[in-house]
Amino acid sequence: MKKIDPDVHFRVLHFLEEEPELTQRELAQKLGISLGGVNYCLKALIDIGHIKAGNFSKNPNKSIYLYLLTPQGIAEKTKLTADFLKRKMVEYHALKTEIESIRSKNKV
Repeated sequence: MKKIDPDVHFRVLHFLEEEPELTQRELAQKLGISLGGVNYCLKALIDIGHIKAGNFSKNPNKSIYLYLLTPQGIAEKTKLTADFLKRKMVEYHALKTEIESIRSKNKV
């Protein structure tokens, strides 16, 4: 089974829920990762059942996909959101403590 970084997993599901018509190139730009990395991630998310991909039925350009979260993907996004927020709060508090320490030592 393919392994996806939890932050990337969360952000992919978040962006696709907001904009299911994002292209892989646009998603790569938003995530700050390579196009190949996005392709790998999307294939993994399709394989584990968190998203499904389909063509726009009325679009003549059949290479444009619509990425939709499955019910399992929505449930996983909820869990990933809580985990993401916990990690970021820990990082925030650690960074805040470090900044306060540096300021007190340097009287800034």
